[in-house]
Amino acid sequence: EGKKVLGFVGSFYDYEGLDLLVEAMSKLTKLDPNYHLLLVGGGVEKQNLVEQVNQLGLQSHVTFTGRVPHEQVMDYYSLIELLVYPRKSLRLTELVTPLKPLEAMAQGRLFLASDVGGHKELISRELCESLLFESDNPDALINKIIALFDNEQDRGNLVNQGRKFVENVKNWRNSVSVYLPIYERLKRA
Repeated sequence: EGKKVLGFVGSFYDYEGLDLLVEAMSKLTKLDPNYHLLLVGGGVEKQNLVEQVNQLGLQSHVTFTGRVPHEQVMDYYSLIELLVYPRKSLRLTELVTPLKPLEAMAQGRLFLASDVGGHKELISRELCESLLFESDNPDALINKIIALFDNEQDRGNLVNQGRKFVENVKNWRNSVSVYLPIYERLKRA
């Protein structure tokens, strides 16, 4: 109640950049103590993140749920106002396209993502400026978070644009149609 809830739902791997998000929380909570981070999931980086939260004195601003049953995941999504995908710029994240931003858009959820290649590939040009921040840059992340929370009308427009983008462009029919000519050529070869 009365919190500005940021969140991440998924596996905690180093390349996800969750340490950057925790670092950003340290600065955000000094500007506004109502920011709260909800981390849903677990993985190899969980202990490092818990230690970072403790070192920064963020225990009252960060909640770790641990892994949750699949049927409860939507309950946690409903608590998050802004999903954050702060992936680090690495060969893996530049080349591999994640599904999380598409899922967020399909659910009509607001998100913010680093500008790694995998994210840029998923987001329409019209949305890139508002929904992407410079990877590995906590100040860029903080500035985007503040800007999104400061303008409620923009948030609603971004959610609507994202939902339409997924419905009309990044749908299964369009995704599969890209590969059909390739398979047709292979079939004839």
